[in-house]
Amino acid sequence: MERVGGNFVAPGQQRYLRACMVCSIVMTQTRFRQEGCPNCEEFLHLKGDPEAIETCTSQVFEGLITLANPARSWVAKWQRLDNYVQGVYATKVSGTLPEEVKTVLEEEYRITYIPRDGSAVETE
Repeated sequence: MERVGGNFVAPGQQRYLRACMVCSIVMTQTRFRQEGCPNCEEFLHLKGDPEAIETCTSQVFEGLITLANPARSWVAKWQRLDNYVQGVYATKVSGTLPEEVKTVLEEEYRITYIPRDGSAVETE
């Protein structure tokens, strides 16, 4: 079956969808294993690591947003997705990152982790 634009999910494969807990991109578990997260691979290292995929992505998510041009989309800005690659994103992702991953994000990469489950309120 042909993959349209790299984001096609075959019928019956939806149960294998997962969302990244950092950026909320939605892909199949196989794609995370083969390619890693297109936004977060530098620090999550999901490619080829089933354990990292299990702990840093979630099968439980709500709502889907398809972004063709994240830099110009007001929805992308509202969801904090405007600096990410085009693709399909969840509006909410259940679960939180393990403490050791949060520590690496914040101390080594200077990234403030904001959970995508709606539990944290941003202050601007």
